Amino acid sequence: MIKVRGVHKSFGQKVVLRGVDLDVHDGERLVVIGRSGSGKSVLLKLILNLLEPDAGYILVDGIAMKKVGMNDLFSVRKQFGFLFQNAALFDSLTVGENICLPLTEHTGMSRAEIDKRVARTLEMVGLPGIERLNPAELSGGMRKRVGLARAIILEPRYILYDEPTTGLDPIMAATIDHLIVDLSRQLKLTSIVVTHDMQSVRKVAERVVMLHQGRMIYSAPIGELFKSEHPVVRQFVRGEVQGPIQPKPRKY
Repeated sequence: MIKVRGVHKSFGQKVVLRGVDLDVHDGERLVVIGRSGSGKSVLLKLILNLLEPDAGYILVDGIAMKKVGMNDLFSVRKQFGFLFQNAALFDSLTVGENICLPLTEHTGMSRAEIDKRVARTLEMVGLPGIERLNPAELSGGMRKRVGLARAIILEPRYILYDEPTTGLDPIMAATIDHLIVDLSRQLKLTSIVVTHDMQSVRKVAERVVMLHQGRMIYSAPIGELFKSEHPVVRQFVRGEVQGPIQPKPRKY
């Protein structure tokens, strides 16, 4: 279980999070929505301890991330998979080499064991037999699935998704949504998904939380989201121009 308590985060004069409280329950698929700049991706990085909160704390399975030592930090991070928005593949490595990086860095598995695990994981994301391809030979959807294969190669307990369907056509976006749900069930993963895509929210979420102006203003099961009368939630979900959320001024 992940507990976020009273977390604040600023970058210089820009305040991003203002006292966020959140519980992420074991095995659930939680989706975090909100406008760009509301702190969604920052929250993921704080949970991973890639960033440190200015105030407040985060517990992962009872371990305080802010106080954990370097050795324990690596141990905790191995429990996490992370799918970056752009997949973050290394272009100088093959698909197989990209996926096996966590295994070569953090396990003592033999080459044969690694190759077997990579092949099995590629099958799980619907891309069998592409180990020798280079990232430049892949479509955007394939790159996302290779990134997902790398995220689950260590068989983590938690997986974090940062805008997993951004830049994909509707069919490939639906494929990624299906994988998120299927893998969470098959591998018994706890999933946190940051997205703007309301179609993905409908397909993926069990529970939805919304960040607005650095605070968590909403938390409810997915069945309640599209019926919510909360003015900010309602405007965001329906994509309405008129409402409490004002368009950000454009800079010229």
